[in-house]
Amino acid sequence: MSQIEEIRRQVMWNRLISVVEEQALTLIRTAFSTSVREAGDLSAGVFDPEGRMIAQAVTGTPGHVNTMEAAVRNFLDVFPEEERLEGDDWITNDPWLGTGHLHDITMVSPSFYKGRLVGYFACTAHVVDVGGRGFGADGKSVYEEGIQIPIMKFADAGVVNRELLRLLEVNLREPGQVIGDCYSLAACNQVGHRRLVDMLDESGMDDLSGLAEFIFARSEAATMERINALPAGRYENAMRVDGYDEPLDLKVALTIGNEGVHADYEGTSGESRWGINVPLIYAKAYTAYGLKCAIAPDIPNNTASLAPFTVSAPPGSIVNAQRPAPVALRHVVGQMLPDVVFGALEQALPGHVPAEGASSLWNVHFSLRPAGGGQGRRAEVLMFNSGGTGARPELDGLNATAFPSGVMTMPIEATEHTGPIVFWRKELRPGSGGAGRSRGGLGQVLEIEAAPGYEFDFSAMFDRCRHPARGRAGGGEGGNGVVRLDDGTELKPKGWQHVPAGRKLILEAAGGAGYGPAAERPAEKIRADLEGGYVTEDEVRAKYGRDPAELQEASED
Repeated sequence: MSQIEEIRRQVMWNRLISVVEEQALTLIRTAFSTSVREAGDLSAGVFDPEGRMIAQAVTGTPGHVNTMEAAVRNFLDVFPEEERLEGDDWITNDPWLGTGHLHDITMVSPSFYKGRLVGYFACTAHVVDVGGRGFGADGKSVYEEGIQIPIMKFADAGVVNRELLRLLEVNLREPGQVIGDCYSLAACNQVGHRRLVDMLDESGMDDLSGLAEFIFARSEAATMERINALPAGRYENAMRVDGYDEPLDLKVALTIGNEGVHADYEGTSGESRWGINVPLIYAKAYTAYGLKCAIAPDIPNNTASLAPFTVSAPPGSIVNAQRPAPVALRHVVGQMLPDVVFGALEQALPGHVPAEGASSLWNVHFSLRPAGGGQGRRAEVLMFNSGGTGARPELDGLNATAFPSGVMTMPIEATEHTGPIVFWRKELRPGSGGAGRSRGGLGQVLEIEAAPGYEFDFSAMFDRCRHPARGRAGGGEGGNGVVRLDDGTELKPKGWQHVPAGRKLILEAAGGAGYGPAAERPAEKIRADLEGGYVTEDEVRAKYGRDPAELQEASED
């Protein structure tokens, strides 16, 4: 291949990424659910005729993008070639074939150019409701968690499946929002298809085959170059997390060799009877993400760059849950997996991976109704919140930041607009960042109340309340999470619970852990933390062994 042709294909690669980015932004702009519109809990990508992901949008989450990479081939297993029609849109929310739980809807649409199938566009979005018990850990099987949509056609050659819409209407609390999101997903793929047609017309290409092979070859070679630079061997780590009513142990053994990196979760706790189980497709997604962040963060995500990272787990373990296990809150455990693999990678790459963070999102789902059985509007409201990230070897952790999920902060104004709920406080939580040479990121505090005349139940989906994030290289623990009412009543970190009218729910999200000994933190950084309200004077004395007055005097000098 000539140098000019290589440059041309690199330009086309960048163009393709812009195509799928516009695809994702279409979903954000048209979505009904605040989880998509405000938080960006979605994914979008383009795939070749074999179902291999060529490019993904930058906008989106690893749990969606990396599961979708595998999910598209599951769609192709259902629809033979003669049933793949121009104008089709295919749909599912099957946890084991899609993204790990029922609240995510995946849509796949064949893309035709000049009458010939050239690939597929796919996207995923988290919807506000799927019926059943609602978004929570209380179900005892997936059958209790909501309506299951098998892989089927949402639109057949451009004709929408009205029978599917009727089923959704009678099984959901918020059918308007969910059906609206289904149309948004279809529109998202249609925009991707139109931009691809424009690209093919302008470039003179007849299909994506040559460009796909160019992308795959360079992505795999670049990823393997990074892996081959690592010290080969086997590295192990274990981490304990809260679980539901008893703690869970997550154990991984990483094997680094000349064929890639394999993560084996042998020894991890078994399935829970509550809905915190993780289908393997989701465990693979976040394991690969953690490994890729540490080893090859700058290489674009596609099938070839993900292929060297493989995952196995015993069937029936918490990270390879078998149907019909309840899986609604698979993210609470699944989003801890990057921290688990980071702990193993620290042995191969000392001084290169961060300390543990709050990790899993501090999601909360509210079910609001008039107090005392009165008449009025009922509403389902979902909000995403984040604790702090772990400190990095040379930098402090990030405050109230969704890692590894990557969703955006949901403005309280947008959340209040969706239902009768009031947020009295949403601010950083002082002292929640673990002490160290680099300080862990702070969690946040939220104070929430139903609007006058209303009460609510809420689904708690929180971790790091009993087992806080652990420091690395001598760093201190992050602050543990707290769930309570404003009168001091302690609540459970998981499960549906009631908040009476007039009472406020207080959420104190967990903080990230520190990196390196606290004694090595520069005085000017401690002083800045003190002045910024990140730590109190008592915490400076207890965690850093420093006198706040001396720090102030040094500043004045």
